[in-house]
Amino acid sequence: MKKTYLLTLTLLLSMQATQAFAWGQLGHYLIGYMAEKQMKKSTRKKVEKVLFPMSLGRSGTWMDEIRSDKAYDYATTWHYLTSNAGEYDPSIQEKGGDAYEAIQRIKEELKKGGLDPKTEAEKLKMLIHMVEDIHQPLHVGTGNDRGGNDVKLEFFGQPTNLHAVWDSGMIDRQGMSYTEIADELYRRLNKGTKAQYRAATMENWLQEAVSFRPMVYKLPENGKISYQYIYDNYSIAEERMIAASVRLAQILEEIY
Repeated sequence: MKKTYLLTLTLLLSMQATQAFAWGQLGHYLIGYMAEKQMKKSTRKKVEKVLFPMSLGRSGTWMDEIRSDKAYDYATTWHYLTSNAGEYDPSIQEKGGDAYEAIQRIKEELKKGGLDPKTEAEKLKMLIHMVEDIHQPLHVGTGNDRGGNDVKLEFFGQPTNLHAVWDSGMIDRQGMSYTEIADELYRRLNKGTKAQYRAATMENWLQEAVSFRPMVYKLPENGKISYQYIYDNYSIAEERMIAASVRLAQILEEIY
């Protein structure tokens, strides 16, 4: 009985730790998968060579996985940033850096080239992850609640927080594989939509995230959410993942 209890507790703690990250595994996998479908064949081959043996989709989770390695503590704050009204203000960011600054810097380092294979692969995996992360609305935070992690909720009767609901809760509730979700979302892409997403600046990305805050934070007083919240918000999560895939493909084409 004691062993069973300890095993259950360990699994629960592991799930809670995972939920503290951005886009759960499904989210990262499907964004990478969709980006791969949009990239030029020549770009895709170059990216695959740098990331081998990881796929583009799989590499999107690497930056979360290395959080347990102290050697990468320097990148802890690169998963998010703070914005009051959609602007980028360096003075209110973490001292260790932020997603906005890190994306721009690493993108230029990769474009410049001259990196050894291990360094290039790691920087590319970080860039992929951060571009995906910054499209999760709560990764452009208010600076008041740790990107929704401090907003405690019950999601279908289970204790969680707002950030976890957006990372994985709503996506997991679809009961579909990442390829099934990605293929469904990919059908919605057309030339006009791609052009609109690609024309946006990073400042526009932040403005988009902030524009969704009223819906993201529209919560009942009792903190209990389920079907209605998904009905009202899952389309936003879908749109954000589509946008992330287009922009990730665009950035990788600029580099490679």
